[in-house]
This record gives sequence, structure tokens and C-alpha cells, in this order.
Amino acid sequence: MTTPLQLPVTVLTGFLGSGKTTLINHLLENYPGERIAIIENEFGAVGVDGGLLGQHSGIEVIELTNGCVCCSVRGELTEALKNLLEQRDAGQLNFDRLLLETTGLADPAPVIQTFFVDDVLRERLQLDAIITLVDSEHAQKQLTEHRVAVSQVGFADRLILTKLDRIDSEAKTLLLERLRNINARALVCEAQHGKLEKAAWIGIQAFNLDDSFDLNGTFVASTAPSQAPTNFRPLNQTSKPLARSWNDDITSQVFETGEVDIKLIGAFMETAIEKYGNDMLRYKGILAIEGEPRRLIVQGVHKVVGFDYGTEWTEEESRKTLLVIIGRNLPVETLRNEFLATAASNAIS
Repeated sequence: MTTPLQLPVTVLTGFLGSGKTTLINHLLENYPGERIAIIENEFGAVGVDGGLLGQHSGIEVIELTNGCVCCSVRGELTEALKNLLEQRDAGQLNFDRLLLETTGLADPAPVIQTFFVDDVLRERLQLDAIITLVDSEHAQKQLTEHRVAVSQVGFADRLILTKLDRIDSEAKTLLLERLRNINARALVCEAQHGKLEKAAWIGIQAFNLDDSFDLNGTFVASTAPSQAPTNFRPLNQTSKPLARSWNDDITSQVFETGEVDIKLIGAFMETAIEKYGNDMLRYKGILAIEGEPRRLIVQGVHKVVGFDYGTEWTEEESRKTLLVIIGRNLPVETLRNEFLATAASNAIS
């Protein structure tokens, strides 16, 4: 849960040309009351996009032009974030939200890990969501030829389809099926000529698992369904399998059981992360611990993991444990069997 001292951070990613800057410009032009600090990194010597963004008054833009922020300049990102916070504390800047746009060539993992491993950032900032833009016209080719494009989809809490006017309905159906195969947990929405309502991707609290989840592995944040944008759809709603010509090595898996034993689930997580952490892109879950009135929240990226107790289970709720893992070439059945073995009924008293 975000504390009063924590500021929400949205990470915006997507392959080259997917329309990230267009989306940001639409946000800035149509929601002038938003106090956003934008950290933008651009691959190359000059951050052209930063020049475009800089024309909007009241917006602080920090360009990281010394390479990919999620690769060689993660240290610079950490310092940039701390510098922003220091300026805000000193009254030099006035913002209540951060937006981090990564380069299209970037794997999101190191960026996300930054918010887990640095003590200051973990205390002051709260990840809101990972938003990935998907260029509908070129996505199939990008997903086939560039592993980083698949990783960007795998990490996403929301997938935003752009350039849909350039493909037909059959191509769209095939693209949605492929995205579902990679990340069935994400919700997808459609941008029209780079325009999308703010509620579709800002303030969605995807890293707040304190409320509930559904049985399809989609975590439900605190926003009520009636408040959700109308152009959302769960990627996992497609029931008819389609013929595939691709063989993506990143998939999402949902593991579910009832109450679990704290020692058994702890040993399972420790072993799984040690053995397969390098291939576990992202994982998140709500654990019902036997004898514990509160739900235990787990979130992780590769071998960086965090646990935190959330709200108490209510009498009306079914105490179920749900774990979603998005990873590359994981031994799914082995993990599933080991996960099921953590059930409280298997504990030795």
C-alpha cells in the first residue's frame, strides 16, 4: 500500500516506434493539472523526444542520454531519482507523480529492480505499473526477431495497442492471441492515433495487491469496475485456440491452491528463485498463510523479491493462494507440483 511519503511511478516501455512519446504528449496536453516529473532516456547522443516534451511548462524532464537506462546507466537512474526527490523536498520542484520512459531497446528488468533494491527509493517511491506499448503493425516481426520485445510484453501490467488502423481484424486477433500466450495476466487497451484516456494507464495501482484477485490470474486493484476505462479487455478471455506459427519462449503461468504452510511456501520460493530466478521475469502473488489473518503479498523480478503483509482476510473471502509467474522456458509442471506441495495439509506438525 502506498504511504503518504511514497510517490507513484509509472514505467512506460515498448519497442522502438511504438508511440511512447506520442502518448506522453497527449497526457501532457490534455491533463494540464497533472504534476508529473518525467525521466526520459533516449538511445543515442541527443534526446530528441526530450526536446518535444520540454516545451510543456511545469514539467520537469531529465534526459539520460549516456546509453540505455536499464542497462549501462542504472546507477545514473538511481541518482536521477534521488536528485528529483531532493529538489522536491527542498521546494525547488513541485510534482506528485513520476513517469519513466525507457528506450525502445531496453529490457525493463533492471529498471524495475532499481525500485526494489535501493533503500531510499523503496521507502520514497512506489511502482504504480509497467505499461508496454505494442506497435500493432510491426509487433509480430519484432516479437519474432527481438527477445527484448517479448520481455517488454512479459513485464507489462497493461498493454496498449497502437497503430491498429494499419492492420485488419484477422491480424489483430492473431496478435492478441500471441500477446495472451506471453502474458495472460495483463489487460490490453487500444490507443486511437496515440490518444488514450489517462485512467487506462496512470494511477492503476498494479503493484498494490492488497485487495483481491480473480481466478484467471488477473489481479484486481482498488479501482472499482465501474470506474475502469471501457476499452479494457483481459487477454485471457479468448477461449478458442488459434494456429500459431511462433514459438515464444516467454509464457505466463498461474498456480492456485488453498491455505499454505509458511515454512513450505518459503522454502518453495527460495528454491524456485535460486534455481530459476534468472528466467523468472516477473512474479506476483497473494498467499493465504495458515493461522495468519493477513494476506501475504509477494512480488519479484528475477532474483529480487519482496514480501509484505497486506490487509486481513474477511469472513466472506475464500482464503486462496494465487501465484502468477511470467518466465522463460520454465519447468512448469515441476514448479506446479512443488507449489501444490506447500498446502497447509502437507505440513508436518
